[in-house]
Amino acid sequence: MRTAYKCRAYPAPEQAAQLSRTFGCVRLVCNRTLAERHTAYHQRGEKTSYKQTDQALTEWKQTQDLAFLSEVSSVPLQQTLRHQHSAFANFFAGRAKYPRFKSRTGRQSAHYTRSAFRIRDGQLWLAKHRAPLRLAWSFDDVDLASLHPTTVIVSREADGRWYVTFVVEVEDPASAPEAASEVGVDLGVKDFATLSTGEKIANPRHLERKARNLARYQRRTARKQRGSANRRKAKRKVAVAHRKVRHTRADFLHRTTTRLVREHDLIAIEDLNIRGMTASARGTAQAPGTRVRQKAGLNRAVLDAGLGEFRRQLEYKAARAGRTVAVVDRWFPSSKTCSKCGYLLATLSLGTRWWTCPDCRTRHDRDVNAATNILAAGRVAARDASSGEACGAGVRRQGTSLPRSATKQETTAVRQSA
Repeated sequence: MRTAYKCRAYPAPEQAAQLSRTFGCVRLVCNRTLAERHTAYHQRGEKTSYKQTDQALTEWKQTQDLAFLSEVSSVPLQQTLRHQHSAFANFFAGRAKYPRFKSRTGRQSAHYTRSAFRIRDGQLWLAKHRAPLRLAWSFDDVDLASLHPTTVIVSREADGRWYVTFVVEVEDPASAPEAASEVGVDLGVKDFATLSTGEKIANPRHLERKARNLARYQRRTARKQRGSANRRKAKRKVAVAHRKVRHTRADFLHRTTTRLVREHDLIAIEDLNIRGMTASARGTAQAPGTRVRQKAGLNRAVLDAGLGEFRRQLEYKAARAGRTVAVVDRWFPSSKTCSKCGYLLATLSLGTRWWTCPDCRTRHDRDVNAATNILAAGRVAARDASSGEACGAGVRRQGTSLPRSATKQETTAVRQSA
């Protein structure tokens, strides 16, 4: 199993200058290679292999204009070629978008493999550096001197902070003790998550809390002259505000996913279409500006909640702990199905937060009912997956009773409560 340890780094001025040159060379090689790949494919219909890009890099170093590429370690330059080749392979396979050019204003990084670094006496030595890189190691249960990382990633965020990430191959951890508990999770925006136990996890709305300060910093940046030192300082304040939002969001997601994995053996979630939920509102407005503003606000709220990151963390933590994450089909009508008798409503508006089942007269909280149905469908999906009968992704209906007739489900009124 692969894991990573990320810590702060405090390079000396000479080391910071050398790393900045490395970042610049990595960015130049990546962008120039991408431009040549684009030209070769669109003008001549030729695909470029990694061997061709590596040969081109060697030729660039021998020219007078790009001879400075030899002043930095060659490993990060070759690694960016490998990453770009993998990005194109994923693009042609339909797994990723078209690779983009690197910007000098965003996050900068350089990847060092084992031939370009060494760890001696608990200190990190990088190629082309005369002194070890000072680190703030914060993992008390792990000794840096005993690590054998396969890759070291040195990065600098837009706010000026430096980080080092150690990628390590470790043995699979032992499964966590059985919790004898199962839970269904209904994700949303009003409440971040509603559990089948009835618990509701509030949405912290991290970006909304920093929106006023962030807007003020952005206005100040817009007033500064382009290229000036004051503009760079103002942009750094914007980056610091974004970093605080990003870190608080990550902390909330880690705490939430860790607690769910620790307390439950089976966690059932819905296969949300995050890309569809945050799609552009262009062309959808019925009245001028009305739907566009609503969609923009929904996009911001969905992205601020980090629903996709929540699922990613939940899945890898459950795999490490030996737990099961059951993903229910996104078209499963969890909100419209009665969790007591299995009755399926014809329609249920988004504004209806409570409703009463016309058949068994059970009054439902919309989100708790959805989480309960997701758990029931997740149990079926997990059972089918473990028996090898099906993957469990196509669960469409779940309830204690048999499916009702189409006539009975078609036009029955629903009692709504605000």
